[in-house]
This record gives sequence, C-alpha cells and structure tokens, in this order.
Amino acid sequence: MAEDMILDFSKNSDMAIMILRYFNVIGSDPEGRLGEAPRPELREQGRISGACFDAARGIIPGIKVKGTDYKTHDGTCIRDYIDVTDLVDAHVKALQHAKPHNVGIYNVGTGKGRSVKEFVEACKKATEVDIKVEYLPRRPGDYAEVFSDPTKIRRELNWTARFTDLQESLGIAWRWQKAHRNGYSSS
Repeated sequence: MAEDMILDFSKNSDMAIMILRYFNVIGSDPEGRLGEAPRPELREQGRISGACFDAARGIIPGIKVKGTDYKTHDGTCIRDYIDVTDLVDAHVKALQHAKPHNVGIYNVGTGKGRSVKEFVEACKKATEVDIKVEYLPRRPGDYAEVFSDPTKIRRELNWTARFTDLQESLGIAWRWQKAHRNGYSSS
C-alpha cells in the first residue's frame, strides 16, 4: 500500500524517488559509531538479533524460536539477513541513480537464506555465550522461506551485498551492544 501511494505521488511530482525493500537487517557500524539500541518493549516480539543479544547479556533467560516443523533443511524458517553496512551502501547507490519520473524499486538483501537455527548458532559463536533456546510451535501465517532476489539492484545500480558472513556481522553488533548497554542513553 505504501509503495502504491508513493507511485501515485510520483506521477505528479518531479521528485526523484527510489523504493528500497529491506530484508532482515543485522549488524552495526564496524567503527562502533552506531548500532541497534536495545528496545525493552520488543523483547517478546522483537528481532531475533536483539533477543539473542539480550539472552547473551542475561537480560532474558533465553530466546524463543517459533516453529521447527517447516519444510526446510533444519525445520526452522529461512530468512535473508542483510548487514546494515550493505544497506547504507544500497541507499548511497540509490541516491546516485535517482532520477525524476523514473521510480526505482529494489530488493535489498543477500539473495541467500539462512535458517533461524543457523542464525542462533552464529550468534552463540559471535557472543561466546551458550544461549538457551526454547522451541515453540510455529506462528500462524509464517512463511517457511523469505529471501530476496537482488538481481535488479545488482544489474541497475551495480550493488551487491559484501558483508554476508553472519557470524562476523553479529560479532560487530555484539561489540556495540556490550559497549552501549543502555543504547544511546547515558543512564
């Protein structure tokens, strides 16, 4: 719906518009300047990386993985995890190629799926903490596999994900989390 509204707006505008479809964003700035601030209100429903880091820090007793009976290689959902550094690069490329009356719509992902179990194992290695995992029934309506097709953004913007090592991205994010236990707050 949001894309339809943007496309309608573009018909009567000289604004250069690019639409980037993000997949599952992970990581932090490798220089340590920016990272994902912990969101206590999202601990139950939030992102898997936040839950893994909260569990590694002992804020929550462990993480909950919903669904182990999907038709995937290990029974858990497959998702495309895109490093935030690659996402920033995709934005720069999109801005460089933006032209009025020529809306670009691009998937921003690696094009490769990783299972939730693989993600959790990578997080355990990155944090060096044996995170407790509780397996629960699947969420209604969850797809077994969701990953990007980045062919168009590669072809038209000459962009491709470079930071695709899940454990490395999580390790960088973990360093930020440990250094900023209260996010950007000084309290």
